[in-house]
Amino acid sequence: MRIGEVAALAGVSPRAVRHYHQRGLLPEPARLANGYREYTLRDVVVLARIRRLTELGLSLDETRDALGDTRDLHEILVELDNDLARQEARLRARRTTLAGLISRTTTDVDDTVAPDLRELLDNLNGHGKSAVRERELLALLDTVAEPAERDRVVTAMRAAATPDALARNAALHQRLDDLADADPADPRVPVLAADLVDAMPEELRHMTGAPGEFGDAVLATFSPAQAEVIRQTMRLMGGDA
Repeated sequence: MRIGEVAALAGVSPRAVRHYHQRGLLPEPARLANGYREYTLRDVVVLARIRRLTELGLSLDETRDALGDTRDLHEILVELDNDLARQEARLRARRTTLAGLISRTTTDVDDTVAPDLRELLDNLNGHGKSAVRERELLALLDTVAEPAERDRVVTAMRAAATPDALARNAALHQRLDDLADADPADPRVPVLAADLVDAMPEELRHMTGAPGEFGDAVLATFSPAQAEVIRQTMRLMGGDA
């Protein structure tokens, strides 16, 4: 049989047969005097085995090992089943998250953060530029913060999100917005910095600021007076902004 015939019988493409030769799954058959490969029923059997194993999800390397008896097939299948179970669990978790997002009346792109952080963002009730910036920076926690630090911040802020604290937070945001065109030496700057520290949950008052270029990028989103408020706030908290 020629390559096209053996490929058709096994339900694969001639290109796949050549690839299996290159990967060592299917031995090269003998060639006739005219240079054509001459395939036999044995090659069809091997190709059918390759197809069945790869359709189960085995990689070509795993399939080669199983066919060559260099690894126990049962062991390979158990590993594959465990991997599929992990994938299945991740898919269920993703679908649960999607169901929660779909059920919301409106959905913002930052609502795609983890549920605990999303609940915190939902509670923040400010609408000025500073409030929006705070939401954006908090949403970054899921991406840029170390897991332990991220959980510490979110847990502390959620616990402190009482109605009175949220109203105070909104007022502080407004005061920060009011400094958009102010001079960094404005007397309101140190007062606001002290009030921001006072409003901070106790567990976070000694937290250091964002380091290096990221911290600089954050400060660059504020006006000079607002950035000075943030610097003084971090210094009062023990940071070095």
